[in-house]
Amino acid sequence: MKNLQNIKNVFFLGIGGIGMSALARYFKYRGMNVAGYDRTNTTLTSTLQTEGIDVHYDDDIRNIPSRWNPAETLAVFTPALPYDHKELSWFREKTMGLLKRAKVLGMICNEKSCIAVAGTHGKTTVSTMTAIILQQTKAGCGAFLGGISKNIGSNLLLPTENSPWIVAEADEYDRSFLHLQPQIALVTSIDADHLDIYGNKAKIEESFEKFISQIKPGGKLVLKKGVTLDTKKTNAMVFTYALKDTADFHTVNLQLQGEGGYYTFDLKTPDGTIANCRLNYPGLVNVENAVGASALAFLAGASADDIKTGLENYQGVLRRFDVRFRNESQVYIDDYAHHPAELEAVINSVKALFPNKKVTGIFQPHLYSRTRDFADEFAASLDLLDEAVLVPLYPAREEPIAGVSSELIFDKMKCNNKHLVEKGDVAALIKEHQTEVVLTMGAGDIDGIAGELIKVMKEKD
Repeated sequence: MKNLQNIKNVFFLGIGGIGMSALARYFKYRGMNVAGYDRTNTTLTSTLQTEGIDVHYDDDIRNIPSRWNPAETLAVFTPALPYDHKELSWFREKTMGLLKRAKVLGMICNEKSCIAVAGTHGKTTVSTMTAIILQQTKAGCGAFLGGISKNIGSNLLLPTENSPWIVAEADEYDRSFLHLQPQIALVTSIDADHLDIYGNKAKIEESFEKFISQIKPGGKLVLKKGVTLDTKKTNAMVFTYALKDTADFHTVNLQLQGEGGYYTFDLKTPDGTIANCRLNYPGLVNVENAVGASALAFLAGASADDIKTGLENYQGVLRRFDVRFRNESQVYIDDYAHHPAELEAVINSVKALFPNKKVTGIFQPHLYSRTRDFADEFAASLDLLDEAVLVPLYPAREEPIAGVSSELIFDKMKCNNKHLVEKGDVAALIKEHQTEVVLTMGAGDIDGIAGELIKVMKEKD
């Protein structure tokens, strides 16, 4: 299938995924018939249903719309689905189109000037910030995001008719980002991850170098300072960004305005300084993300005022340094961090934001393979906490691995104030302990206890 012009019906296998649901919304907006399957009913799938998209939760080919003309139908699937999935197998045997999510995203984005945000951490925040800034510009933009933006209440920013720009999160999992041919690309980080796919870090770096080689002629590449990629692999003009280190884009006069408050800074660019920037969204890690997003927006033609307004208006992304509760004595933050480097970044950002408060972190490991591969690093990151709570790991798509559990991390930790409990017992533990800043971390369903935690913290006052 070379184009999407003749498609009138799109069926999604795994429609509840964050990337899949954005595509589903896009095709619905385009006037196509959209339906799909997912394993579980979530807030996101329920929202899709309220938007007029038919979603079912049992793997049964009788749920596939029989009235759809095969010649006008596309099925989109996620690699997270098992190979023997009944509905996936049914489509595989038919003559109609069946494409991976990443391929379809590439077909949409490559028709425009794509701004692709890659990296093992920070993709969602940087891409969302970039989209919010470019929204301020006369040209505008569209965006496929890896999280629910609080500014727009969605993971899809509908493209304006005349805008050349479309912002996309470039996911390295399963080498998905190799379907993108961006005009401007950014790489936030390259840490060892997804070793179940890549095997080793060298293979990850090789994949990122292939990604940057696909930047269109006359394009631009933005690298976080310290990211070591062979830039000879791309013909793009290369720029760097950093939080405070000297780079093409970096902050000066960075200041935290009050404990737990906002950051102000001046932004150095290749064309001079954008003075008096303000990021109302908390966390030092997010200031660094803001520098990267500003670099992308600047290179896409955003003015200094556009950048300042976009940063000041940025409201965040669900589950990314997401302040869920706050009063005079307590704060609760929920974050998607699920890699040791992400845990370290978010914990250090919280400690910088609240230097005089006790930080209690609750972590749910994600995947057996990642827990096995990075147990030592997870333990070291969690040791940064004043109090650490581990709950059983979230397996996601994986089968159990013998000897691998949250206990593997727990036993390696040096923190004296640590607990290993069931997820359902966390609220009771928090109720019994003195807390000031509570932080939940993980890419599984740890955010499901948010309501209980907020209730307990409210009762403490």
